[in-house]
Amino acid sequence: MSENSHEFEAHDFFRSDRFVDDPYAYFDYLREQSPVVREPHQGIFMVTGYDEALDIYNSPDRFSSCMSTTGPFAGCPIPLEGRENDDISELIEQYRDQTPFSDQLPTLDPPVHTDHRALLMRLITPVRLKQNEEYMWSQADQQIDTFIANGECELMGDFAQPFAVLAVSDLLGVPPDDRIKFRKKLIRQEQERGGAGVGGVENKEVEHSPLEWLYETFSAYIADRRNNPTEDVLSGLAAATFPDGSVPDPLDVARIASNLFAAGQETTVRLLSYAFQMVGERQDIQQRLREDRSLIPNFVEECLRFEGPVKGDFRLAKMPTQVGGVDIPAGSFLYIANSAANRDSRQFDNPGEFQVDRENARLHVAFGRGRHACPGAPLARAEAVISLNRMFDRTSDIRISEKVHGPPDARRYSYLPTFILRGLTHLNLEFNPVAAGGAQ
Repeated sequence: MSENSHEFEAHDFFRSDRFVDDPYAYFDYLREQSPVVREPHQGIFMVTGYDEALDIYNSPDRFSSCMSTTGPFAGCPIPLEGRENDDISELIEQYRDQTPFSDQLPTLDPPVHTDHRALLMRLITPVRLKQNEEYMWSQADQQIDTFIANGECELMGDFAQPFAVLAVSDLLGVPPDDRIKFRKKLIRQEQERGGAGVGGVENKEVEHSPLEWLYETFSAYIADRRNNPTEDVLSGLAAATFPDGSVPDPLDVARIASNLFAAGQETTVRLLSYAFQMVGERQDIQQRLREDRSLIPNFVEECLRFEGPVKGDFRLAKMPTQVGGVDIPAGSFLYIANSAANRDSRQFDNPGEFQVDRENARLHVAFGRGRHACPGAPLARAEAVISLNRMFDRTSDIRISEKVHGPPDARRYSYLPTFILRGLTHLNLEFNPVAAGGAQ
């Protein structure tokens, strides 16, 4: 048992900022006790084991995703008290529309989730991803052009956020004239949300549909393409049907597109920030990647394993069950700590060591797993690989800015104060520019 156990027990992971900068020591402490432990402050089962995380992700019959992004912290309208021994599946459906974000893909359960995800997968096809990747090579260069001569940048605002928004805009076929408008709106929403508490949901009222403006915009796109079809991506989305052949309401299609749009840029920005933080901190790794670009894809996977953009997800037990030999009463909230599962030594040797060539790095659960595995994962991976390649092409050296983040032995980094996302709030880099080359 850790000598710091009293300190770990004294702080509420979901309410305190004690573990914002480094949640890993706390996760390790929990796992030392058991891969599934009920924390004392909120009564939430903390799942830090890899196998146990997969068990939950792959069991939608036992665990509901209805409040996956907020857990109980935005208020739970479902009357759970006294239901510990019941099957509450029907009760969840009775109150589903009253739960936060109930119209978003991550909170849906089968069979509704199955039908709606099928719509999305008709959009994210190998052909479409290949076309999108070609666009990203040129777009990365255009974005780098805006700051390369300065010899420094704030990666999030100067590159990661605009690049990620434009990439997912292209994937979805958003008209070019609207892409900058979308970018400004999303960045403003993120800044406003930054004032929330540690969890990102407490201390302010949660909007039931925070993506309403995107719903309206995409609904208009879909309605227009159904009346005036062209050869563009939006027309293909407008013509998509549910697996049974029925035609979805334009709003249903808009919700799918909006969720991908918002989530697609959020997680990618965090992935890019950590990848470049590692590159700037570890000059040995940077040099190795520059000399052998074939290592970059696995480097990205190890970044996702070591410091994934989603710290954890919630599930609600539909019935009395067990996970890892631990009894879980019906109506219990579980927090699947992806960041912890990715450092489970039963799955990954020397999990606290960053290994560029780790053979099983891709087995991480940074994008979740099962039916709710992130559908935008191929997009995020491609953006990271392309961004690293182009920045290496356009610079001879990338360094962490000491004037902003301090010297190597006393770095100052600021992390998002939320129990869902893991990522830097900003990352300032310095570099030596070289002459621009052609897109790879």
